[in-house]
Amino acid sequence: MALTVLRFNRAGAEPGWGVLFGDKVAPLSGRYATTGDLIEQGLEEARALRPADAVLKLDELALLPPVTANQQFLCQGLNYRCHVRESGMDPAKIPFNTLFTKAPSSLTAARGDIVRPEHVSLLDYEVELGVVLGRHINGPVRVDENNLHQYAVALTVVNDISARDIQLPQAQFYKGKSYRSFGPVGPYLVFPTAEEWRKLGELRLRLAVNGEVRQDGYCREMIFKPAQTLTELSGLHDLAPGDLLATGTPAGCAAVAPKSKLVRWIFRVLPEQRKWALFLSKQQSNPRYLKPGDQMVASIRTDDGRIDLGEQRHRIVQA
Repeated sequence: MALTVLRFNRAGAEPGWGVLFGDKVAPLSGRYATTGDLIEQGLEEARALRPADAVLKLDELALLPPVTANQQFLCQGLNYRCHVRESGMDPAKIPFNTLFTKAPSSLTAARGDIVRPEHVSLLDYEVELGVVLGRHINGPVRVDENNLHQYAVALTVVNDISARDIQLPQAQFYKGKSYRSFGPVGPYLVFPTAEEWRKLGELRLRLAVNGEVRQDGYCREMIFKPAQTLTELSGLHDLAPGDLLATGTPAGCAAVAPKSKLVRWIFRVLPEQRKWALFLSKQQSNPRYLKPGDQMVASIRTDDGRIDLGEQRHRIVQA
């Protein structure tokens, strides 16, 4: 059975880690400053805790992001065929894995506020499965579905908040996705068993805004699975325990490509400056972008509830 760990604050104490049992938490005695420290030094203690050790009430704790700011925040884009299509592209014509990073300072907890910067008006959401690394990778390795659990150790919920009016006209994934509070992660780190790692495709991603379901898809729809992506990343740079990989989002984002073939053709032939001015003008009337006061709920779990990564709840506020 999967182990569920959270990071929290409580009055008069340093940030700590604990294991979730129902609505109570068993605190770890060790002080693990980073997610990597927890994975390398604290898992034995965490696995030894039992329900009788759960002396803290979950609803009395302030949740913290379970991935700490020292870790790499790696991301995949355009990794669900349905999302590629709604972005106006043909999945068959994108044979490569789109990789980028978010600033670790964008990390925020699974409860609280998402701050829309003053100059941003096209604020979008992307619920994603987060895969957390469990070991150092300092050279090329070949990861597959059978040995994925030897390299990755935990799963979590990620919401890749995006300022489309920065990201798209400027072709700046990092810049448009790295503002403070644009990286909600958690509420938990869920450590699956080796058998549960083989069931990633059954995980269902859902996101609702003001009670309206916007995104609803399964991880089996990914184009490049976590094992493929970790294989590719290992050939690029070093990875460490606690590093986070956000694996892309299904369809349902606010930003979508024009459905009219004529509009798409006009958009392609216009000069760059005019093209993006037209895009921004058209998108201002799209009511699906996040506005101050909006309430957003995101979750990832299997339909039978056997693997449940928890639920995020956020409110949009204006800077």
